[in-house]
Amino acid sequence: MSVIKGPDSAPEEKLAQWIHDYQAVLLRSCYLYLQDRGLAEDAVQETYLKAYQHWASFRAGSSEKTWLFRIAINTCRDMRRSAWFRHRDRRLTPDMLPGAQASFAPRDERLTLLVANLPRKLKEVVLLYYYQDFSVTEIAQALSISQSSVSGRLKRAREALRRGMGGVYEKE
Repeated sequence: MSVIKGPDSAPEEKLAQWIHDYQAVLLRSCYLYLQDRGLAEDAVQETYLKAYQHWASFRAGSSEKTWLFRIAINTCRDMRRSAWFRHRDRRLTPDMLPGAQASFAPRDERLTLLVANLPRKLKEVVLLYYYQDFSVTEIAQALSISQSSVSGRLKRAREALRRGMGGVYEKE
């Protein structure tokens, strides 16, 4: 990746560090959100560009990771709103996930597909909580919602996933 020239307030080393630290997790999250690898790659690239351009507006009230994920989520939302996106075939299989190293066990495959097909608001909190290890507070900051809203969405998502799994999936 070539280095982006932009505002002096965000050094190039910071961008390189973000890419090193967060590229894989951002790509995986964007892919689960958009269900298209090319769009996910575009979303991650757009996330880094927006973060770099708006570095001066970053407030230390949240972590860089939370801030980057908020930008990524908003970028994915914008992409999903486009007319082009609504007319694409976005069927997802676990083998298509970026960074999938081994084949999925049948119950893990089913769970991954259930997560990918959750409503947007529930999927966002599940991705951040279970896949990115965000705390409820960090998720609330990233999504600009209250902590009680995050907790409620997590509860509804767990119930939906439990129903989808037939109540048989337990975290090991």
